[in-house]
Amino acid sequence: MAVTVGFVIPVLNEQDRIAALLGYLREHFPDSELTVVDGGSRDRTVAAALPLCTRLLLGDPGRAAQMNLGGRSTNTDYLCFLHADSVPGVSAGQLQARLASGPAWGFCRVRLSSPRPVFRVIEWFMNLRSRLTSVATGDQMLFLERAVFEHSGGFDDIPLMEDVAYSKRLRRLAPPLVIAEPVLSSSRRWEQRGVLRTTLAMWALRLAYCAGVSPSRLWRYYYGS
Repeated sequence: MAVTVGFVIPVLNEQDRIAALLGYLREHFPDSELTVVDGGSRDRTVAAALPLCTRLLLGDPGRAAQMNLGGRSTNTDYLCFLHADSVPGVSAGQLQARLASGPAWGFCRVRLSSPRPVFRVIEWFMNLRSRLTSVATGDQMLFLERAVFEHSGGFDDIPLMEDVAYSKRLRRLAPPLVIAEPVLSSSRRWEQRGVLRTTLAMWALRLAYCAGVSPSRLWRYYYGS
């Protein structure tokens, strides 16, 4: 018997991307629920998403809060948390085959959208890190059983590193299933801020978080820089 799958997509000012993503999901995952949670967009994100999703929710800003709201509202066997600028490379049939074994949680490998060779190096290190540490970032389509989501309490209500914090809690429950088919994730943050600057900033954020610096302080540093 096939498991049911629901995609939960937190958005904020994604009018240029959300319709294309939802159109892709409707075509390639026609039996899945598509839940979009808007965190207060000031553009046409809501209007673009509304005709294409199963449900559209308006929530408080903050990715963790948005994903928790979407997760609680999606009544499927598995929840797949997907960013608006990421597209799953796994097919519906492949995803069903992976989930048939009943994994508690997992994530996909990542591939960055830019064709530049430097991004092949960046994504290689990202995939190596996530495989060795069992810690996923948000652009790797974190997925988990609904029962695990409810039992674990969902994402930590923090402004940054919510995916890292949640992965660390989940890996104590069970090892993750890592899906080989990658999520195609936008490389725009590297291209906008510069490859070296963005990479160093992300490393610094992770090290600071591991050292105990509060996510609120990290958020002010990253988004205020």
